[in-house]
Amino acid sequence: MAAAEPTRPRRVRPRPAEDAEERERPPARRASAKRRPGVPDAPAAMRSAAGQLAQLLGRPPDSVSSLKPTEDGWEAQVEVVELERIPDTTSVMASYKVALDTEGQLISYERTRRYSRGMIDRPT
Repeated sequence: MAAAEPTRPRRVRPRPAEDAEERERPPARRASAKRRPGVPDAPAAMRSAAGQLAQLLGRPPDSVSSLKPTEDGWEAQVEVVELERIPDTTSVMASYKVALDTEGQLISYERTRRYSRGMIDRPT
């Protein structure tokens, strides 16, 4: 049997600087790393929107289909089963637009759409 050669550390070549401007520019921050004090993060905003809407409607939310930050807090689309039917695909669903303030408190909600669960969105 032949003896294995010892492994040597790999040399890392230094990368040449691209531009003098890039060397002077501070590193870019990720958008998610920027958090304003008192503003909930996305998961907390999702739970807050769904939970507060459930209290108002008396029905549990099915899902949160969208969430986006705004200057005033957060805006979410929450899907709710309004009328359960058998089979499940014929249940009546509703989509609610929910606005939260910077503290995560619900400030408004509006039903924007009703549809059957089995309905597929089609381009218009």
